[in-house]
Amino acid sequence: MINSLFVINLQGKIIVEKHWRGIISRQIVDVFNDESAKAMNSTPGSFGDKSGLKASENYYSREDVPPILETPKYWLLNVLRDDLIWLCPIDREVDPMLVFEFIHRIIDILKDYLGDVSELSIRENFVTVYQLLEEMMDYGYPLTTEPNTLKDIIMPPTILNRVINTVGAAAGVAPKVPQNLSNIPWRKAGVKYTQNEIYFDIVEEIDATIAQNGSVVSCEAHGNVIAKCQLSGMPDLTLSFVNPRVIDDGLTKEPHSRYRKWESDKVLSFVPPDGIFKLMSYRVALNHFQAMPLQVKPQILLSQNGGKFDITVHPRTSGGKPIENVVLTLPMPKSTNNVNATCNSGQYMYDPVTKSIRWDIGKIQPRDRAPMLSGTFRSGDLDPDAGMTIAVEFQISMYPVSGLKVDSLRLFNEGYKPYKGVRSLTKAGKFFIRT
Repeated sequence: MINSLFVINLQGKIIVEKHWRGIISRQIVDVFNDESAKAMNSTPGSFGDKSGLKASENYYSREDVPPILETPKYWLLNVLRDDLIWLCPIDREVDPMLVFEFIHRIIDILKDYLGDVSELSIRENFVTVYQLLEEMMDYGYPLTTEPNTLKDIIMPPTILNRVINTVGAAAGVAPKVPQNLSNIPWRKAGVKYTQNEIYFDIVEEIDATIAQNGSVVSCEAHGNVIAKCQLSGMPDLTLSFVNPRVIDDGLTKEPHSRYRKWESDKVLSFVPPDGIFKLMSYRVALNHFQAMPLQVKPQILLSQNGGKFDITVHPRTSGGKPIENVVLTLPMPKSTNNVNATCNSGQYMYDPVTKSIRWDIGKIQPRDRAPMLSGTFRSGDLDPDAGMTIAVEFQISMYPVSGLKVDSLRLFNEGYKPYKGVRSLTKAGKFFIRT
């Protein structure tokens, strides 16, 4: 049961305000901003204690604010996504995961309608946004949350639809009410395509923490299977995998998938929505060798008023595919004055504001020379801070790190044979190297 929704920008100003069960004062946003500031200004183990930090520094960022903040009257459930804060004040018992799932569903629907969910796109389409919020919830309970059903009720804000609405309103013609809504809420009725085809993207993100000596502290992969469906009629599909046993946990149940079929036979049986949709999400526990498509060897030596660093990147297991878009971010001590460095691959940039080095390597081929970044830095402190952590970004096309592969696709209820396309992508999620 959700009372209200506030959409706030990073400056704390309200962009969208929607109430379903009574009106909550806008002052709750000021309370949320104050509580968020307290959380960001706190240090580990001491809420509100800033010992060891300068007055202008925060140990935490906005991303570290807890998703649930408690106040004397409300629980403030919040989601940060695309530089916008989605806030739901709750004053009674409710499952928080229901609220978070509904907020993410709103954002996904808006992205489907607007293409990009930002402050500018929302302001340019206020009418559409409020119409969607009105249809998606009724008196605090989720109502219509499937994009295909919503598009039959509320037309996307394209130029053609705006012209139709404007002309119809000027002529006094009421909008056409859809008459042939499907019995299956996530799929349109009467869909027809000249070429019947469906595409699957297997996207996996590696979350790993690597110690300074190269040993793996923790590693796992989070995967999503994204589909783009262009099939006529009302197809019923069965998708089987070569090695479904690699998915050991975390398979999410989507409304269009039959979960019991997966539990019994390890195949996905579903009636696909029309267009782009998420077929499933899963988690895979990786062994130490799988989690390391590349190996980063950092050497950082601290001295009085500065230090020097050497970082080497070695490609490892990637199925013979090149590792692309490789970027390393090395945070320097807060007291750093200047940095001098050289690299034999790509280019680096030192940001004096964030006190960090961003090394953009680009593409690494399996047999390429190991990229290396070496340099020195000067610090205003006699003993600079230690314990820096390197963040790593990369992606590998046509390579699933878990080994998950599509075997076959079977179609029922229709007489045609669809074309099936499959791609895979592995990229870094929260991938950190301790120094």
